[in-house]
Amino acid sequence: VQLQASGGGLVQAGGSLRLSCIASGSNFSIGSMAWYRQSPGTQRARVATIGSGAGPTYADAVKGRFTISRDSNKNTAYLEMTDLKPEDTAVYYCAATDIDRGRAYPRWGQGTQVTVSS
Repeated sequence: VQLQASGGGLVQAGGSLRLSCIASGSNFSIGSMAWYRQSPGTQRARVATIGSGAGPTYADAVKGRFTISRDSNKNTAYLEMTDLKPEDTAVYYCAATDIDRGRAYPRWGQGTQVTVSS
């Protein structure tokens, strides 16, 4: 499974961005999908997760501002980010659980840069 993230960019504080993550490959099955972010000097941290049948969960820092969703028919996950703050500046990574013969394998996409100016 390959994951392709897009939608990052430069935005002013208070603005919005929508990230997309498309999963592709042959004969694959995706479980949960998630977004992580990493800023310089920090560890990669989970932002939001959405399961194949479960509701979304969010990091406290983004609750009420970010919304994760997925379109299973398109193997795509989205992260709608509103009321962006400078501290949201980071490289955002898409992640997914690849289910293969009953076992789960984590997959990562390349990052997309989000920069929020004050």
